[in-house]
Amino acid sequence: MADTSADDLAPTTTAGYKVGVKKTAAELAQLDAEDESLRKWKESLGLKATAGGPVQGAPPGDTRNVIVESLALEVAGRPDVVVRLATRDDIAKLQSQAMTIKEGVEYRLKIRFWIQNDVVSGLKYLHVVKRKGIKVDKMEEMVGSYGPSPEAYEKKFLSEDAPSGLMARGHYTVKSKFIDDDNVTHLEWDWSFDIKKDWD
Repeated sequence: MADTSADDLAPTTTAGYKVGVKKTAAELAQLDAEDESLRKWKESLGLKATAGGPVQGAPPGDTRNVIVESLALEVAGRPDVVVRLATRDDIAKLQSQAMTIKEGVEYRLKIRFWIQNDVVSGLKYLHVVKRKGIKVDKMEEMVGSYGPSPEAYEKKFLSEDAPSGLMARGHYTVKSKFIDDDNVTHLEWDWSFDIKKDWD
């Protein structure tokens, strides 16, 4: 769908920043185990000595560390437009449907995701938007670092205004990606939206 080069979806880097040595959730939970206040703080982050298994409801044998459940378009006064992303079937369905966005409306994207099996450091969301093959927007948002948890996480991004006017209306293609500090791509997919004069 979206013909996007690898450079378009490469996260920005900070000069001098070096990713720390990778440790498992169990290794992190065992560090300074005798320090009661530190242990409680790590448990509040989801780092328990027993952490690291699959989340409830995940398919048996699911080895993904990040399960992105959904991406939603949030607009004040309207129900969220939710796109499910948890399975390959969910992502395949996106090929035949486009999200509608009313021109000029203020909106924000939000994601709901699960972390299982291991700690994920420096998770980022990136996307490149194209219209008629020409790049018109690039977004890069830091999502954060997370430990395994039986509860889903939700991240809301900054509000944006949809373009408006006759020239802005039309079909846009998007390539999105979740990547972490270890350069592991947890999910990459194509989707699309239409800017229209009004909601469908």
